[in-house]
Amino acid sequence: MHDANSPGDRLRDTRLTRGFTQQRLAEEAGLSLGVVKKIERGGTARLETYHALARALGVRTSRLFESGTPHRERRDDGDNQPLLALRRAIAPAVTAEGPLGLPDPEEGEPDLARMWRTSDGLATAYARDDYGTVAELLPALVRSAHVAVRHFDDGPQRVDSLRLRSRVLQMAGRYLVQVRAYDLAQTALRDAVQDAAAAGDGGGVAAAVYQQGWLLIRQGRLDEAEAVSVATADASEPRLSKASRAALGAWGKLLVHGSSAAARNNRPAEAREMLRLARAAGVALGGAQAVDEGAWGRFDWRTVAYQAIENHMTTGNPGMALALTRRMPPPPPGATFGRRHMLTVAQAHAALRQGEEAIGILLALSRMSPEWLRHQRLAGDVFREAGRRRKRALSRDERELATLLGVT
Repeated sequence: MHDANSPGDRLRDTRLTRGFTQQRLAEEAGLSLGVVKKIERGGTARLETYHALARALGVRTSRLFESGTPHRERRDDGDNQPLLALRRAIAPAVTAEGPLGLPDPEEGEPDLARMWRTSDGLATAYARDDYGTVAELLPALVRSAHVAVRHFDDGPQRVDSLRLRSRVLQMAGRYLVQVRAYDLAQTALRDAVQDAAAAGDGGGVAAAVYQQGWLLIRQGRLDEAEAVSVATADASEPRLSKASRAALGAWGKLLVHGSSAAARNNRPAEAREMLRLARAAGVALGGAQAVDEGAWGRFDWRTVAYQAIENHMTTGNPGMALALTRRMPPPPPGATFGRRHMLTVAQAHAALRQGEEAIGILLALSRMSPEWLRHQRLAGDVFREAGRRRKRALSRDERELATLLGVT
């Protein structure tokens, strides 16, 4: 049955309303005519493609792909088995008496201090890209956090157990977004926000909403990603002259995510305004860096500069992205902070047909963070684009990189 609300129909209707032919739209968006025809016939495209079309048409990106029908594409259950333990912990089966599968509450009082130490260890493992350890330990820690919340009815321990569960669930959500289990990540992050709010933990709310913003961007829910980031940033805006590093970092990262969503949604003025505010947080930190590896990671003035560069790539200006990059100091040797920026730089080189430079950056990232890189779909796209016009055969290192990225 034909879906009159598909992205293809939305694109065609918007194009006709603006008086564009398919050829003119393709030229204005910097795309091939075949891409426009494919989408209008019912095909799918990457978010970046929809953004280029929306920019050419002068509309929000989200206008082109809201309210599609999920049954139009075949889906499989390929992630059910690897994530089964985590699914059972985050979204357990429920009866009238409560969730199934929790440990016996009579085993003794939960050891909150030990759980906090375990959660800190998991945060360190995630920062090292040790996703195997994260996946192995998370299910048991989530179940233990559920038991702790059920055990402590009131008082300081009740608050601490809620804060702990919020922390654990937002770490689970962060991992699940990385491996693209988006629906389960949404469940974890929704519950993390609710637990932090119930505990009166503003920092925990900001951390969980930050991760939720990343998830919403990955899902293409750009209006919502911007809205939750801005609303939470407004609610947590610190007094810059007296704020702690953690408060400045959380606020700044929320604004950076909001800016990213606005840029992708063809709202450049709003994207610039959010970066202006985030820059104030970076200035307030001076030369210091705010760090919370178990939540939003790291924030300083470079975070804002990196996002400004990424926004230029989002709006189709790779030349400006590289010009701004040349003004940046190189990251410290071996530092993983800024690797997303390095991927953006590789994307800019590929867009300008500088394939050797693009692949050189991908090779450096593969040596620095192979586990992280293989989960970055953009890396595969950059590799394909960079190799499209090359005449020589791939080197051994480049063949290994292609295997890592799943590029055939």
